[in-house]
Amino acid sequence: MVENIAVGTDVITDSYNSYNGLQQTFEHTKIKHTEGNYITVGDRHTNSIEGFWSQLKRGIIGIYHNVSHKHLHRYCHEFGYRYNTRKTEDVLRFDSAIKLCDNKRLTYSQLIS
Repeated sequence: MVENIAVGTDVITDSYNSYNGLQQTFEHTKIKHTEGNYITVGDRHTNSIEGFWSQLKRGIIGIYHNVSHKHLHRYCHEFGYRYNTRKTEDVLRFDSAIKLCDNKRLTYSQLIS
């Protein structure tokens, strides 16, 4: 994880035990949902990322059923786009997605190589 997060970054998590030890490398803020705390100092919270993970998991289970490690980043990008545009009308989201394609085509042989 250290290669993806700058040292000194304030990492905000819930109080799940797997996050113990983050404070050795990062600033670590824990939000303890078990105590009814969902927002900590200022505007720090985990609600947005928890909403994203929920949508991603539902998409994998309900749409794709299974994903490979090789293509996981593609699924994450797709659901990141869906989540970030969740308040946009479907027609506008589709139009925006097409414009983002920039005439780039991913062929099947490129996908599986």
